[in-house]
Amino acid sequence: MRKLFGTDGIRGRANVYPMVTEIALALGKAISLVFRDNSKQKILIGKDTRLSGYMIESALVSGICSMGGDAYLVGPLPTPGIAFLTSNMRVDAGVVISASHNPYEDNGIKIFSSNGYKLPDKKEEEIEDFIFQNNFDEYLPESDEIGRAYRIDDAVGRYVVYLKTTFPKDLDLKGLKIVLDCANGATYKVAPEVFYELGADIITIGTNPDGKNINKDCGSTNTRKLRATVISKEADLGIAFDGDGDRVIVVDENGEEIDGDFIIGLCAKFLKDNNQLKNNGVVITPMSNLGFEKFLTKNNIKVIKSGIGDRYVVEEMLKGDYILGGEPSGHIIFREYNTTGDGILTALQLLKVMLICNKKASDIKKLFIKYPQILKNVPVKDKIPLKNITNFEQKVKEFEKELGDKGRILVRYSGTEKKLRIMLEGEDNSLIKSMGDELEAIVVNYFQDK
Repeated sequence: MRKLFGTDGIRGRANVYPMVTEIALALGKAISLVFRDNSKQKILIGKDTRLSGYMIESALVSGICSMGGDAYLVGPLPTPGIAFLTSNMRVDAGVVISASHNPYEDNGIKIFSSNGYKLPDKKEEEIEDFIFQNNFDEYLPESDEIGRAYRIDDAVGRYVVYLKTTFPKDLDLKGLKIVLDCANGATYKVAPEVFYELGADIITIGTNPDGKNINKDCGSTNTRKLRATVISKEADLGIAFDGDGDRVIVVDENGEEIDGDFIIGLCAKFLKDNNQLKNNGVVITPMSNLGFEKFLTKNNIKVIKSGIGDRYVVEEMLKGDYILGGEPSGHIIFREYNTTGDGILTALQLLKVMLICNKKASDIKKLFIKYPQILKNVPVKDKIPLKNITNFEQKVKEFEKELGDKGRILVRYSGTEKKLRIMLEGEDNSLIKSMGDELEAIVVNYFQDK
C-alpha cells in the first residue's frame, strides 16, 4: 500500500498533509538519493501558477541541495514542457509542482525520469521508502559537496521553439481566428506565443494568473466563457487548456465542445489514411465513448484499452509501440513528439489535420455519434470499499443487467480527489440519467448517515 503517491503523483490540499513543507523537503532528499549516481545529480523543477507553489518549490530545493544535488528552476511551465526539458537538458529527473485541473487550494508533485516519462510504481515506492525510513543523515554529503540552485531563464523560449517544430513548415495558421483559454495556469505564456508566431489571430482569456484564479471558471473543465467568446468574436475555434497544460478541449465555431475522443478520432483516421498509424492501434481507456470505439473499429483501427490515467495510457503505448492514445478529458499523447499528454502540441496536431483536410472545427463532430453519457462526481468522506456502501454494488449489477449490450457502467474512486466517479453510458439518455441519480443518492445517503 503506497502512502503518498496516487495515480498521478502526490496531491492534496496545500499546507495540509501530505502537501506540507516537511514532506516536500523529505521528497527532495529522497529524489536526490534515488537518482544519485557517480556524478552530481541534476533535478529540474517546474510549477504552475498556484500560490502554494513557492512554498513547495523552496522545500524541494532545500532537500535536493542538502543531499548534494543541483536544482534547476524553470518557474511556471506546462507539465509536458517539464517532461520535454528533462530529456532535452539531460538532467536526472524532472519535478512538476501542480494539481492539474484542481482548484488553487490544492497542489501536487509529480516526477519524471531522465527520459521524460513519469516514474513507474516501483520507483515511487523506492522514494516513499526513503521518506518514511527517515534515515537521510547517513547520506548527508560534506559541506563542500552541498548542491546549488540555478534558474533557467530561457525555458519558455526553448519549449516554444520545440512546439513549433512539431507543426509542418509548409503550413501556418494565418487567416484563423483562435480564442485561447489558458486557465490562468501554466500555459499562460507559452500558448499565446506559439499560436501567434505560427500566424494565428489570437484572442486570449485566462492569461492573468494571481495565484488563486487557476482553473477558476475557466480552462478545459469549464468552457462556458470560452464558448461565449468564440461566438461573440466570431472565431474559427477555441482552445482550452487545464491548469498544468497537459490536456486540451476544443470549442468549434458554433460554441460546441469537442472532447478528446473526437480529437483522437480525427487524428487517428488521418494517420491511418496516410499509412502513418504505427502498428495500426490507438490506446484509450474505459472512459472513452462506445460510439468512438465503434468508429475506430469501423475504420479498421485496433482498439487497445489501458487503465484510467494518462500514465497508464503511456505504459500501454510503450508496451505495444503505439504512437497515439488518450482520454476524453483531453489527455492525449502523440508519442512521436512527447512522452506525456501535451495540450498545446495536441491542438497543433489537430489544426494540422484540419488544414490539410480542409475541415472546419464543427466537421470534427460529424465523425461519429456519441452514446449519451452521464458522469457523476460524488464527494466522499473516505475511499472505503464499494461493497461497504449499502446496496450500491447490488444496484450497479441490477442496472448493468438492464442495460445489457446497449450500455455500460463504470465506477471508480478518483486518484486525485476524494470523489467517487460514476459513469453511465447507453442509448437511452433518460434511462441512464435516472440510474445515475439513483446511484448518486445511495452514496450521498450512506455518507450522510456516517
